[in-house]
Amino acid sequence: MARGAIVSFRLGFSDGVSIVAQLWQEMLTDIGFDMVTVAGEGPVDRLIPGLGIDQLGGPDPDGFSAAVGDVDLVVVENLCTIPLNLPAARTVARTLAGRPAILHHHDPPWQRERFASVTELPAHNPSWRHVVINRLTAEQFAHRGIESTVIYNGFDTHSPEGNRAAMRTRLGVDDEILLVAHPVRAIPRKNIPAAIAIAEELGGTYWLMGQAEEGYDDTLSGLLAAARCPVIHRPVARTPDIYAAADLVVFPSTWEGFGNPPVEAAIWRRPCVVGSYPVASELADFGFRWFSPQRLDEVQAFLDCPDIELLDQNQAIAQQHFSLERVRSDLVALLDGAGWLP
Repeated sequence: MARGAIVSFRLGFSDGVSIVAQLWQEMLTDIGFDMVTVAGEGPVDRLIPGLGIDQLGGPDPDGFSAAVGDVDLVVVENLCTIPLNLPAARTVARTLAGRPAILHHHDPPWQRERFASVTELPAHNPSWRHVVINRLTAEQFAHRGIESTVIYNGFDTHSPEGNRAAMRTRLGVDDEILLVAHPVRAIPRKNIPAAIAIAEELGGTYWLMGQAEEGYDDTLSGLLAAARCPVIHRPVARTPDIYAAADLVVFPSTWEGFGNPPVEAAIWRRPCVVGSYPVASELADFGFRWFSPQRLDEVQAFLDCPDIELLDQNQAIAQQHFSLERVRSDLVALLDGAGWLP
């Protein structure tokens, strides 16, 4: 049986890249690969010191080479894309040169102000295939002479509804309380102040699910302490239960490579307030009907009298365009075109 490997900084966590990597691992297994995971952090099959975000010495080249030595196809999740550990990216790129590999790109450096000066990423080799998660990034790759394939993130669009009562009991929130869910990590671009302001304006309880990262701890503590609404900061994995418990999902990010929560909200039939980051417009072109942070009067009107047609439309769009079946079909086509099907 052909062996495949997923390689990244970290795997098995609740960040978006880890979640997408897990789905790809399951799909590649279903396609016929015997999959292993390789990362610097997390519950992985092959833990390689130096691959992690904060392990800036980089991995031992021989150690990494041995970790993928028995692998027929390597999928690199963002490690050779965003410069969080350049020594690791260089080692991975050198090791995989001339070998079948899919580089799955989520955050190229020019899309983040603090990395805009980095020009050596994304790594490129003629033997590889590049996959991006939106058309905007594909166009930016093309301008840099790199051909790529767009495969949007996929979701289990047929999951049953979650348990509202159980999650609210876990949170200690009565059923009549307006619960405003913000299912993100706490970092600057997630725009925590705007999310809190929405909950304040609507008279709701603000529920933040992710931990602070990127040195945001003190800022977050100050924001939550100053909030003029009840606050719940409870890390919970994104499941149907959180959407069942929520009355409104907020996602006022200033930048996202994709943005899973608005699509998840569509799948589980919850209204969503979405910020004006560029890829949000690309996703909205599919026909999603989301609310603007600048039009909370419309949000209040929906909460007072829910528009079932809006929820039906959003759910149908998610099922048509963002299902796991669609991702699997796109991935099979990519592998077939490269001659890499097992």
